[in-house]
Amino acid sequence: MPNKNQHSDLDESINVTEAHGRIVREAAACAREKRIVQNGIEPVSLWALGACAIVFVIAGGILGGGGNLFAYGTNFREGYVRTPAPGAADSGPVPKEALVAYMAKGAKIYSAKCNGCHGSDAKGNGATFPSLVGSKWVLGETERFAMIVLNGLQGPVSNGTTYGVMPPQGIGMSPEDLAGVMTYVRNNFGNSKGDVVTMEMAKAAIDVSGVRKKVGTSVTGPELESDHLKNLSGTPLDPKTLVDPITLEASKLP
Repeated sequence: MPNKNQHSDLDESINVTEAHGRIVREAAACAREKRIVQNGIEPVSLWALGACAIVFVIAGGILGGGGNLFAYGTNFREGYVRTPAPGAADSGPVPKEALVAYMAKGAKIYSAKCNGCHGSDAKGNGATFPSLVGSKWVLGETERFAMIVLNGLQGPVSNGTTYGVMPPQGIGMSPEDLAGVMTYVRNNFGNSKGDVVTMEMAKAAIDVSGVRKKVGTSVTGPELESDHLKNLSGTPLDPKTLVDPITLEASKLP
């Protein structure tokens, strides 16, 4: 007699073949759904990115007029310097035009060495201290002007006027200082010479001063007229040339 507990875990009403078929179909459906999800999130292929890049480059060349879109010199004015991004490493002071940088340097030297006698307006007092505004000795030959600044001046000048003795100002003065103050006076207080007395010219002035016949004494009007009525040697500098505002050296653009 069959044991009624035998195969108690099977339901005789289940169609095994049909159940197996249903499981297979459900598994196939799940697999299809999984592939669809994967296809929807998979990364863009490299060939597609490359094709897009080529299209953008070609379009940029056309819109930029034959490649000018990527030409730095075409799209930015000459001398343009980009300001470093916030937080970028300090790459030094921003370059400035030569005339501006030299005058800024000269303003400090004038305030320290010249302001006490010639005044903040450079007009002096008309008696002891001459005016530097419109003076031909300021705006004329640069070697003559440099000798006065470096060595001081005594005795009558060419128009017969005798001012107070001007003490020498060149002690401890660097070429940068001399170039700056000469450029400043020649282009300020109503003077507008428009040029730059360069560091090279200032160095030449210091050399000339060191080999004067009466080195160590103030210059006189006759000496200036006979020995120094000329411009300092040196290569002229375009006033708009970009320079380092600290060293006054020509700036090298990145």
